[in-house]
Amino acid sequence: MKASTSLEELISALRCLPGVGPKSAQRMAYHLMQRDQPGASRLAMALAKALERVRHCERCNNYAEATVCELCASPRRDASMLCVVEAPGDLLMMEQAQCYPGLYFVLMGALSPLDGIGPREIHLDRLVRRATDGVVKEVILATNFTVEGEATAHYVGEALRARGLKVTRIARGLPVGGELEHVDSGTLAQAVLERREA
Repeated sequence: MKASTSLEELISALRCLPGVGPKSAQRMAYHLMQRDQPGASRLAMALAKALERVRHCERCNNYAEATVCELCASPRRDASMLCVVEAPGDLLMMEQAQCYPGLYFVLMGALSPLDGIGPREIHLDRLVRRATDGVVKEVILATNFTVEGEATAHYVGEALRARGLKVTRIARGLPVGGELEHVDSGTLAQAVLERREA
């Protein structure tokens, strides 16, 4: 039995979400139509509203409804420090950890030539302008420890060092509360290499 055209379109649209395959999309669509039409309506309105109102902050490139987001506008943040992250979720994790008092720049991705993501797609020109505004004294690279994240950190670091900025990279190592016997060898080796005086 073939589904209606509108239902097929909904199922297809839900597949754009990460980790959602054809069966999951179908289950979600049927659930929304059969069991939660008010939820479906709220989802549709929230998505339309977000698409209409949300834009990129002119300073940090994160999502915001205003021209400049609340973090960038806050006088309590240390404007001499700029932390570079790959995605809005990374910024959120940094904020939840409450370990960083400065400002951010969100790349919205990482360099990946095979996927067609180069310096333009990660907004490198905007980052360079932001970091060389005369206020920033240190740029902290907090990209992920993946091949793409490492390549991005190296490329961005070189570009910013060439302009005379102090560039640092977040450390890698063992998780708090972790046990050595349960840590992978790469993480353990990196922790030993990046050891500090006790």
